[in-house]
Amino acid sequence: MDFNQFSLDARINAQIKAVGFTTPTPIQQQAIPEVLNGRDVMGLAQTGTGKTAAFTLPILQQLTTGPLRRIRALIVAPTRELAEQIYQTAVDFSKRTKIRSVAVYGGVSKSAQIKKLQSGVEILVACPGRLLDLVNEGHIDLSYVEVLVLDEADRMCDMGFLPDIRRILKLLPPQRQTLFFSATMPKDIRQLADQILKNPVTVQIGHIAPAKTVSHVLYPVPHKLKKSLLLALLKETATGRVLVFTRTKYRARNLARDLAKKGYRAAALQGNMSQNQRQRAINGFRNGKFDILAATDVAARGIDVSEISHVINFDIPDTVDAYTHRIGRTGRAHQSGEAFTFAGQDDGLMVRDIESLLGESIERRRLADFDYGEFEPERQFLNGQAKSPNRSNAKRQQQRRNNRNSKRYGRRDGRRR
Repeated sequence: MDFNQFSLDARINAQIKAVGFTTPTPIQQQAIPEVLNGRDVMGLAQTGTGKTAAFTLPILQQLTTGPLRRIRALIVAPTRELAEQIYQTAVDFSKRTKIRSVAVYGGVSKSAQIKKLQSGVEILVACPGRLLDLVNEGHIDLSYVEVLVLDEADRMCDMGFLPDIRRILKLLPPQRQTLFFSATMPKDIRQLADQILKNPVTVQIGHIAPAKTVSHVLYPVPHKLKKSLLLALLKETATGRVLVFTRTKYRARNLARDLAKKGYRAAALQGNMSQNQRQRAINGFRNGKFDILAATDVAARGIDVSEISHVINFDIPDTVDAYTHRIGRTGRAHQSGEAFTFAGQDDGLMVRDIESLLGESIERRRLADFDYGEFEPERQFLNGQAKSPNRSNAKRQQQRRNNRNSKRYGRRDGRRR
């Protein structure tokens, strides 16, 4: 099975071959024909399965006929990194056509984006805030949009973009095709999809869980030994690109600095960096200037680097969805990858939740010849099951969840109104 089955324009097919695509992924096999037929699509699949091409290719096919130099396709993404990735994909596949694309997002000057818009484009990839700014300033006309794509819709919900999305929807023609792609389907997003999709076809690839090409390993370790353990692991493990996730911006920055001092080619990626700094870090990681990227969850989506062999959760994520998105950066496009998670004494509940997501116990490892001091890794998680944390630890974890939820639902107890 190859891309010829979709009967795409010869120029698009030639470019597909030029970029090295040979066999469609499962979501591409199922979604592309439905999009070509004009159907609204609900696409559900874990990250790294080829969702971007699943909507980009049929959109390009549609735009090969009809008027040029006006916005006919709008793709909305939650983060700058993801918007840039989608934009680059559209540019790569459209090189042999006259179709133009532009990406607009915050953190950089508007002037270059406005100049491209003024020259005329058919595909607009945008983050919600900058999109609404440019619409309000009169630089963007959405009245000709034929296709709307909401990519990583669950992330938009997590980031509080739902009100902006509703504002954008009011600016679009009611008669359009809408494509909804997401890795998970929280209640708010399900309700939005029900409101805006018309007789949609659902394309779901596997369970909403980490890809089967990723193996999972747990390293019990106290917080004070995490950095030493990371250095020991990097020394003993054959790796390609390594993506290390931390909980805070401060920790990502300091970890990258300390790794560089030890001779590793490392960079940080976190929210306090300017967009140009972030893009330099991502590009350096992609082209091999950096072998290690220490990042906060801002990088959990939107980084498409096929050579990532390992994702290391230096800090365990706060939710199982975050775990899925983090490790989705490895094991992409049928390649294998490893996910290492450092877990401390207070992380038992999250370990149990992640194992429930995976449907199996995570392998526990103790690094040979590493000095754990008085800490005994084997005593933290017994017989492949997370040892229940003591009552005070459990209470702290529940309070942490409530604090997060209170920001979302506006109640101190974390419950929905």
